[in-house]
Amino acid sequence: MNYHDWLTTLALPYLGSHPIELGSGLGDYAQSWLDAGVPRFTVTDLDDSRLRVLQRRFAGDERVDVKRLDVFRPHSARHTAFVAFNVLEHIQDHVGALRAAHELVAPGGAVVMFVPAFTFAMSDFDRAVGHVRRYRLADMRTTYEAAGLTVERLHYVNAPGLLAWFAGMRLMRMTPGDGPLVRVWDKVVMPTARRLERSVTPPFGQSVFAVGRVPLTN
Repeated sequence: MNYHDWLTTLALPYLGSHPIELGSGLGDYAQSWLDAGVPRFTVTDLDDSRLRVLQRRFAGDERVDVKRLDVFRPHSARHTAFVAFNVLEHIQDHVGALRAAHELVAPGGAVVMFVPAFTFAMSDFDRAVGHVRRYRLADMRTTYEAAGLTVERLHYVNAPGLLAWFAGMRLMRMTPGDGPLVRVWDKVVMPTARRLERSVTPPFGQSVFAVGRVPLTN
């Protein structure tokens, strides 16, 4: 999908040679980054059933390590990046979750997060899937800095998506799906939005994309 390709491309320049992903789920993002040339990848989850899915998906792929990760009890490692897409908004102590980067990532490594934007867009669906917050840019900057990370890149993504989400999810109480309307939106709207947002940073968006760094010295 065009939307999925847009998001994975945003993160790719910051991942380095061996990133670790928090909450890898079914492994779709990890697979895309591997296909794009990331030489080694560690996928993680805390849920046993999802871990089994990841183990089956990446069985025999020597580039991939599958690990159980409690972000509040991280193992010591020196990954090139710590990445999570649509995960941080599920974690009550999001500052504590980001602090794990100091253990998981080598000094100077990247911390790459993608999260939903704007509290006014919080829907019944958000709550049903366990979202505890949505973010503004200022919220994300404060969260990174409280976790002892330096912010390198921070901006909204997918301006038309916020309008569609608010109308569909908040006002009409719809549920996301993979129907004809979604496929047309992905085929027609997403390439245009992606092209425009390469040159113009939107003042709002459906999501926030953030990149920070683990300090070289603590």
